[in-house]
Amino acid sequence: MLYVSQTLTEPHLFTSGIEGPACDQQGNVYAVNYARRHTIGKVTPEGSGSLFLELPAGATGNAIRFHQGHMFIADYIGHRILRVDMQTLQIHTFAEQPAMNQPNDLAVTKNGVWFASDPNWKQSNGMLWRIDQNGKSKLLEAGMGTTNGIEVSYDERSLYVNETVQRRIWQYDLIGGYDVSSKRLFYEFADFGLDGMRCDIKGNLYVTRYGKGTIAVLSPQGELVREITLNGKLCTNVTFGGADGRTCYVTMADTGTIESFRTETPGRCWALWNDNNGRSGAN
Repeated sequence: MLYVSQTLTEPHLFTSGIEGPACDQQGNVYAVNYARRHTIGKVTPEGSGSLFLELPAGATGNAIRFHQGHMFIADYIGHRILRVDMQTLQIHTFAEQPAMNQPNDLAVTKNGVWFASDPNWKQSNGMLWRIDQNGKSKLLEAGMGTTNGIEVSYDERSLYVNETVQRRIWQYDLIGGYDVSSKRLFYEFADFGLDGMRCDIKGNLYVTRYGKGTIAVLSPQGELVREITLNGKLCTNVTFGGADGRTCYVTMADTGTIESFRTETPGRCWALWNDNNGRSGAN
């Protein structure tokens, strides 16, 4: 049944710091803070969880994204982005930027240009960064609200960034060299917070409504299409996976679980696996 959320894992398999999530090509879903901080957990499509990785001393993960077979982790304590070789499990620093408050959520283009949200929770403001393929970072904007969820559209013509406390989603045009321009308000909510976001291949944006316990689906035109009710309330992020890319996985801070539901349309993050291997993500 479409858009009906079920709890995939046992309660409190992860800590309240559960975030991520991201799926590999085999359909496993990964999230941070499995059983304790400084870890990455792996959950099979059937819901069985296990410890996948211990992060380096002092590192605490937040977002997870895959690109070209590697796992990338936003280490918000270390002000850096880590890259994990999925074959050897060796961990390297891909990018490090001491000027960041914290790299929070990540988005990536097909050719490996990254964007990172960078909130300052105490001051309710934040910044937006770009990280190039060589790991060099560039500040794109400062003085924003509490930047959090971030995503590149499927056609890679837009970048979406939300602000948790201000409950706004901004849309930018992505232009040559992956600079941003033409910032405009995409959507504003009247209540509850916002967290992670993902796009599907039709350009719809899936937004976690932290505290409300729903996923809001917004059309490319900025219209609210539907809200999907979850079992928990504190949803922190969402991703797509499964054999056809039409299973959404949501990390839940209040229950320490991952929930899942089926959709009509595959997700962009799932399609990137296929695009990077020479196949169409829409198949």
